[in-house]
Amino acid sequence: MIDSGNSNAVSYARSSGGSTAAGSGDRIEWVNISLAFLPLSTPVSDAKVLTGRQKPLSEVAIIFAEIHTRDGFEGVGFSYSKRAGGRGIYAHAVEIADNLLGEDPNDIQKIYSKLLWAGASVGRSGLAVQAISSVDIALWDMKARRAGLPLAKLLGAHRDSVRCYNTSGGFLHTPLEQVIKNIAISCESGIGGIKIKVGHPDNQQDLKRLAAVRNALGDNFPLMVDANQQWDRETAIRMGRKMESFNLIWIEEPLDAYDVEGHAALASTLDTPIATGEMLTSFREHEQLILGNASDFVQPDAPRVGGITPFMQIMDLAARHGKKLAPHFAMEIHLHLAAAYPTEPWLEHFEWLNPLFDEQLELRDGRMIISARHGLGITISEQARRWTVLQQSFGKRP
Repeated sequence: MIDSGNSNAVSYARSSGGSTAAGSGDRIEWVNISLAFLPLSTPVSDAKVLTGRQKPLSEVAIIFAEIHTRDGFEGVGFSYSKRAGGRGIYAHAVEIADNLLGEDPNDIQKIYSKLLWAGASVGRSGLAVQAISSVDIALWDMKARRAGLPLAKLLGAHRDSVRCYNTSGGFLHTPLEQVIKNIAISCESGIGGIKIKVGHPDNQQDLKRLAAVRNALGDNFPLMVDANQQWDRETAIRMGRKMESFNLIWIEEPLDAYDVEGHAALASTLDTPIATGEMLTSFREHEQLILGNASDFVQPDAPRVGGITPFMQIMDLAARHGKKLAPHFAMEIHLHLAAAYPTEPWLEHFEWLNPLFDEQLELRDGRMIISARHGLGITISEQARRWTVLQQSFGKRP
């Protein structure tokens, strides 16, 4: 009797010439890691500055990864840090980057694990994974480019655009009159929601600003607030109750980022949804947040958690537990990831990173549109090159 299954396997092997995936795969031949500092036109302050815990933010450190392969494919990714840590992320990325050479760029999970173990002595969160982020994102960018697809389509998009809200116009350093003007400009540009900063040491100032913004927007326009971790549990309860009447989409980071129990208590007590997660720097930290029912909206940040690979793990866990998604910052990356989430997410709009790239994202009718460009659809600009202060290459550029 002929084993038809085995016969088919032999036949298939012969038709493929006996080659294997390992033997036919592409190979990484050149990697470039660079550090640039993006200046902000005006230093910005949130509640962490007003409470004396941080200085105003005047620049953003950007860590780029550019990867080229033997077969002529390329990918671009980036990570970032605010106030401190940029040089540390860059230094660690440079230390582990040569581990990429000779690897098949399609084996992203394998490469991620290899880079994680290369720097295992400094842990599996924080700076250690933020140094991997730009590389991991570049590999996903390359994979989508190779497939001739926008990254969202490669991942399996549920939508071709994502609801988008603006944050940059509502910082606490901005006078209220200017906040109102910024809101008008954002709405005219087609934004779908507005978020303002709260957490002022004088709680009445928060309520005054919030009332003025709600009045300017009308009763039903999507509005969020962000306390940047500056309330204690008692203040968060009191302020949360006072803010119930403003019909908010969420209250963001009312407590310390690692206070899972406190956030869970708020989420179960208040009618207004709770959002948090942007400061967490690994899948495991987000797992504690999600399994602890600590928020209604999860807010992972791909550059902070280690890249797209762990971000997708977070998305999967969040979806299985019925959480809503609102990624933090880096809309150039998060547009594609949010588009692949099963339930309707929110995307955060910051125009700060616009000078870094030749291409710009399109905002229309309250939503950010996914372009037809392949991969992330971004190219590093000449301005970003001029802001570069450090870079190191590995391997031979094809």
